[in-house]
Amino acid sequence: MPLILRGDYVPPAPPSICVRGLRKLSRRFVGAGFLRLAALILASMGVLAQQRVTITVDASQNVGRFEPVWAWVGHDEPNYTYSDEGRDLLTKLSASSPYPVHDRTHNLLTSGDGTPSLKWGSTNAFTRDATGKPIYNWTIIDKIFDTYKATGITPLVEIGFMPEALSSHPEPYQHHWPADFSTGWSYPPKNYNEWSELVYQWVRHMVNRYGAPEVGKWQWEVWNEPDIFYWHGTEQEYFKLYDYTVSAVRRALPVARVGGPATTGPANERAAKFLRDFLEHCAGGQNYATGKRSIPLDFISFHAKGNADLVNGHVQLNIGANLRDVDRGFAIIEQFPTLRRLPVILSESDPESCAACDATSHPQNAYRLTSQYASYQAELIHNTLALAEKHHINLEGSVAWAFTFPGQPIFAGLRSLTTHEIDLPLLNLYRMFGQMSGERVVAESTGSVDLNDVLQSSVRSESDVSVIATRDSRRINVLVWNYSDEATDPPPTEIHLVLKGLPKSVAAILLLEDRVDHDHSNAYTAWQRMESPQNPSDAQRQELKGAGQLQLFESPRWLQAHHDEVEVTFTEPLEGVSLLTFTW
Repeated sequence: MPLILRGDYVPPAPPSICVRGLRKLSRRFVGAGFLRLAALILASMGVLAQQRVTITVDASQNVGRFEPVWAWVGHDEPNYTYSDEGRDLLTKLSASSPYPVHDRTHNLLTSGDGTPSLKWGSTNAFTRDATGKPIYNWTIIDKIFDTYKATGITPLVEIGFMPEALSSHPEPYQHHWPADFSTGWSYPPKNYNEWSELVYQWVRHMVNRYGAPEVGKWQWEVWNEPDIFYWHGTEQEYFKLYDYTVSAVRRALPVARVGGPATTGPANERAAKFLRDFLEHCAGGQNYATGKRSIPLDFISFHAKGNADLVNGHVQLNIGANLRDVDRGFAIIEQFPTLRRLPVILSESDPESCAACDATSHPQNAYRLTSQYASYQAELIHNTLALAEKHHINLEGSVAWAFTFPGQPIFAGLRSLTTHEIDLPLLNLYRMFGQMSGERVVAESTGSVDLNDVLQSSVRSESDVSVIATRDSRRINVLVWNYSDEATDPPPTEIHLVLKGLPKSVAAILLLEDRVDHDHSNAYTAWQRMESPQNPSDAQRQELKGAGQLQLFESPRWLQAHHDEVEVTFTEPLEGVSLLTFTW
């Protein structure tokens, strides 16, 4: 089947309602349809081994807005942001969605010359002169935020880490991943007033440079994972840092949105206790900076992680562990009547916990290069939304801690959306999400695994074939995925999709199916077929860039509506994701 890029297709005029005209036009656009029919006939020989699923979408039944909780990414290395590859990725992310796309990065206040390395970056925002007087330098920070402005990205501003000149334990300061990780940048300030003044000067500079209306749209998050080695202080010292930080941000911009505590997965009791204690502090504790019992909190953040293993030669993920963190964190927030309606941001939510661990030294991370990551993310967002509904949580965003890694080998298997400006399957899922707009509508699948079963046992013994559907005035989008923790190769699932609730006047509908799987929208597969060149030629690089674009599974085709319904049957391979777009 020839490569059909999403951007190459221009929809034709709709056909006549006449059945003969519909059939005639259908033959124009089906193209390789007979090949698919032949494939289905051949596949029917093994039909006993093939799972069959029915998906029903009722476009007349709204269940609320489809909020862009997926449109959030993040990374450790702030200096990658303004690199050529970083700008390229941010531009693609911004173009993928009509919604604001957010980026979060560590090390925005870390000392250093701006040279990045894995899990390290710096801005040198705060130093001292020979007399000890503070020097504020925004040169590198401006490069980062100017890049956000130029690419249309909204920052989730993480306030950290500790400048060397302010650290209560400054030496040694810079770590060298993966050794000696928790060095001087992770300690409390030796002077909280000086820390507060640094934050105030920073926010004031941002307001002067970008304007209060723009900066007022950003979220400001205090630190990262203070319940582990990212913070070499006590709980109370973090609460003190939070209070002084919020006071400084609000002094510079009274309407600024500030929150935290960005703790690790609350399925761990230590992390759960820290999150609970922080919320108790904000709900009724004494403010360290003001002495009052009033502590501003505009959003709540915490993290959630699964884990990845190599089992019998194939990757095995554990989305159940990831979702148990989400479930426990939401349950904790639900216990605080005065806080539980606040927006919640999962400022990291990922299949495992090490973005900077590649697939060579950690072969279980090879999933990052494949469609398994895309199907995992679809499953994760779907079930995270379900858990938010279960716990009555106002979910604002879920950050995939994935970016791009300039200077690393091509297809290294770091947790990224692109490699050497070549798009990976995960980015194409984001392009699919970006096409979904309007109201979310009722969508059910007979192949969906119950959420409680996922929480208890993950998705191991069977695959989860599930669905999200949205509708706007003249279009319905149906996102379907076939996910399993096990990266095996069973027969594809046969899916019979029934779309109900169409306007009575609609007689013909145009169907486009975008696909991410092993053979579609997958530059990694194309690279493997080239025998994995470490230095692709210019021609190979262009071929890989094309293979990494979002692709149509087949030529667009017309369907005839019967009353208010249409039906379509297709197959979905394991770890595949399809976006079916119905327009009229």
